[in-house]
Amino acid sequence: MPGKNPKPPQAPSPEPLSPRPETGGAPGEWRFRRVLLKISGEVLQGAAGFGLDAAQLQEVASQIAELSRLGIVLGVVVGGGNIFRGKLLIAKGLDRVTGDQMGMLATLINALAIQDALSRLGSESRVLCAFPAPPLCETHNRLAALRHLEKGRVIIFAGGTGSPFFTTDTAAALRAGEMRAEAILKATKVDGVYDRDPALDAGARLFPTISYAEAIARGLGVMDQAAMSLAQAHGIPTVVFNLKVYGNILKVVRGEALGTTVTPI
Repeated sequence: MPGKNPKPPQAPSPEPLSPRPETGGAPGEWRFRRVLLKISGEVLQGAAGFGLDAAQLQEVASQIAELSRLGIVLGVVVGGGNIFRGKLLIAKGLDRVTGDQMGMLATLINALAIQDALSRLGSESRVLCAFPAPPLCETHNRLAALRHLEKGRVIIFAGGTGSPFFTTDTAAALRAGEMRAEAILKATKVDGVYDRDPALDAGARLFPTISYAEAIARGLGVMDQAAMSLAQAHGIPTVVFNLKVYGNILKVVRGEALGTTVTPI
């Protein structure tokens, strides 16, 4: 009616933070629909033994992109050991806090590389860093991370926990709890958790399953103790498996018997 002010448009209601619907595979096919993938930096270095190998990066990104296309809600934590290994310099006098901060920067380099590789595959992702790096990426915010995940984006968590004295394994357990992950998938260079180092002892026995409590008591190198305690407190299992075999990530989320499942109980 002339002379009346039009009613201002109403802001849309926020989207509910519910799991994304299944978009790939038959109902019940998936063991896990919402996961935190932990990748060691060494997996990205290839045969050179340091830095980033283009072929390795592409192979890892291809598996991540495939999971995202199939509707898996996916967060990624990547280490930085392919770029900087602080333990060696700390042993020679480098300040521990400085060394850990340098390691956090290395994880950001790897996170940006994975984001770029995913972009070239047509997979949308966001890097969220535990410390502010505004020219490069967003600063981590749990609610923002959840919104990105619900929109189907892969989240790459960089910068560890943002504090020294904590490993990227602890960051993985922390982010898994924040994003309500059903499992932590720890992608490594070995087939799972053994009672002894399989590289040194051919008779080493692989555990198909083991509890966090037993792994801690045995001193097994699943993750550091802080990470295992945190994952146990959240009730989140960890599956340790070999990333060097292409397609293993997909096999794990489908529930195939692979690697070692570390259980909260």
